[in-house]
Amino acid sequence: MLGYVPIGLINLTTIHITVIIVAILFGPFEGIIAGTTWGVFSFINAWTRPTSLVQTLVFTNPLVSVVPRIIVGILAAIIYKRLSHFGLVARSALTALICSMLNTILVLGTIYIGFRTPAVAQAYGLKNPELLGNLLLGVVGTNGIPEAILAGVVVPIIVKSLSVVLRKNNLD
Repeated sequence: MLGYVPIGLINLTTIHITVIIVAILFGPFEGIIAGTTWGVFSFINAWTRPTSLVQTLVFTNPLVSVVPRIIVGILAAIIYKRLSHFGLVARSALTALICSMLNTILVLGTIYIGFRTPAVAQAYGLKNPELLGNLLLGVVGTNGIPEAILAGVVVPIIVKSLSVVLRKNNLD
């Protein structure tokens, strides 16, 4: 369960932070590799070590578990590059905030569009699948926003430190 910070009833995902850092420091190809790795592990965990029925019902589909993570890996590098008029810390923080929320929206949006079924609604404890959208919006508030804030704080600290090390060792 590395990559998750349990806080009360919620688990904040931190794996996206690694993907964003890799994409910022090394570029889109490496971001794709990091995102794909994260997605494949999410996919495998959903089959082998699910933590909930929702995980089994939803994250065993690569459209939910893999594709959004690849997109985050690509877009983190692109967004960071496009924000070149900002300093390193601001660029890193903005990229982290945007990509963290992007991950949340892509994953939950895919769940909403593709898995608004009685089985998934029931796994979330809902009797009516039409209420799934409201529940997923709640997840954006309870998980997505705190994850974005965490990423916005942690990513610039790590990127700044690693940039110094990479530059010093001519690895950038």
